[in-house]
Amino acid sequence: MTDPRPASGPAMQALLDVMARLRDPVSGCPWDIVQDFASIAPYTVEEAHEVADVIQRGPDPAALQDELGDLLLQVVYHAQMAQERGWFRFEDVAAGVTAKMIRRHPHVFGSAEIATAEAQTEAWEVQKLAERASRAETGVLAGVAAALPGLTRAAKLTRRAARVGFDWPDAYAVLDKLDEEVAELRAELPSAVPGRLADEVGDLLFVLANLARKLDLDPESCIGQANAKFERRFGAVEAALASQGRSPADATLDEMEQEWILAKRSGL
Repeated sequence: MTDPRPASGPAMQALLDVMARLRDPVSGCPWDIVQDFASIAPYTVEEAHEVADVIQRGPDPAALQDELGDLLLQVVYHAQMAQERGWFRFEDVAAGVTAKMIRRHPHVFGSAEIATAEAQTEAWEVQKLAERASRAETGVLAGVAAALPGLTRAAKLTRRAARVGFDWPDAYAVLDKLDEEVAELRAELPSAVPGRLADEVGDLLFVLANLARKLDLDPESCIGQANAKFERRFGAVEAALASQGRSPADATLDEMEQEWILAKRSGL
């Protein structure tokens, strides 16, 4: 049963104290002392992905708690470095996001009424647009983080554009565009100019991300599922060959393809 007590203030303060100690220029950890925002950012992204990975793999409360702790540490790490520069403290981060959540949910914390999840999503976007305007971020695409995974960013950029009517009418129209991009890539294959090939492959991936969006699918989740399926099936190919005393390096492509088909038929 989940503990009904609120999160412990002392536990949070203890974590903040540990990070301050690690960053102490005299008695801290040599590795932690020399880190900065740029060097820590990749770890922050990695920890967020590990949280998502635990959730995708299925219920595991202990693992989820552990990964959430790692992700929280990243927030504390960045806040500590900001405090050292006199920018803000962890408390300011917490206060800022609290105010933002209250501001974006007037139907919960105010007098506004929102009846459906769809209406709340629209209200949320209107509020975010106002916040971007207050920060002088102009343009429909302003504020879409450049560091997002490519497929996610492609979907977010075009979701923004779709709000002002710049969009394909349906998934069938996206498939037509996909056919067009495949034809353009085929046309570039004989010359094999790396820059042109990269451009055409990029266009192809961009359209695929939008096909997922039009089907109400997350493109990153789609490619994640495809990666996992490939791992399962190729693992089955390896296992089948190993039972024959062989490895993939010892087999022909036709032999591996046959094992792949068997793995697929088995439901892997």
